[in-house]
Amino acid sequence: MVKLFPFIFILLWSSAFITTKPIVDNSDPFAALAFRFGLVALGFFLFSIYTKQKILVNKKNFLESFFSGVLFHGVYLGGVFYSISKGMPTGIAALIVTLQPILTNALSGPILNEKVALKQWIGVFLGFIGASLVLGFDVGSKIPLDGLVATIIALIAITSSTIWQKKLSNNLPLSVSNMNQALGGFIFHIIVVILFVEPYINLSSTFIIAMSHQVFLVSFGAFTILMFLIKKNSASKTVSIFFLIPPTSAFMAWFFLNESLSNLDLIGFVVATIGVYIATRD
Repeated sequence: MVKLFPFIFILLWSSAFITTKPIVDNSDPFAALAFRFGLVALGFFLFSIYTKQKILVNKKNFLESFFSGVLFHGVYLGGVFYSISKGMPTGIAALIVTLQPILTNALSGPILNEKVALKQWIGVFLGFIGASLVLGFDVGSKIPLDGLVATIIALIAITSSTIWQKKLSNNLPLSVSNMNQALGGFIFHIIVVILFVEPYINLSSTFIIAMSHQVFLVSFGAFTILMFLIKKNSASKTVSIFFLIPPTSAFMAWFFLNESLSNLDLIGFVVATIGVYIATRD
């Protein structure tokens, strides 16, 4: 079953892109993210109580996982949502964030003392080429400066969070660690809402269905699997599977939303799959 976790993660994480637009169309992005991670934090709290996990941990362990959540759930997701709301083309935003495995590979050696083999670098670059073929290089689009800056900040945040998570010294149960991380994301977005935006959420059936999907399948499901994979494997190998997310999302959009799927998308999927296989095999 554990061997299937990377594939389950890819499917669940990729599906989030299908339900993001209905959420943004019915709410302010930061208000929606605060709402989401408030529910996620509560859910992991109740699960931890039910499974009799130790909720109150020492200050060091709490702050480590809390700060990881601020980076991942707060700065990364907030940056991506904000950039798209400012007119940043989704494809370009996704392409910039897809640089994460390359950046993680470059930093894993000096920071985590992980040995990144040549075959991993080859796989990573093949993965990036494959993802780029799917996302496209829409260089003709007008790129807003604030959207570009927000996307770059998001890239730095998700890379830092991945490395930070691998470097954590605590051995907290996943449910407790995820609760603290969700709390970090929730507080980050609440602060943004209070200081910078006028929050609104339209609790339409569309919003509720889309938000339920992101809370249960993405935050409870995919994120928990990701944290498990980071703990069990090297950071550089784990993040390589992210290259399969753009092509998988394209297939899902074709299947569920009747969006077009070009021959270039199919080629990109094959190239990305080969790259991930090379980067992650022992």
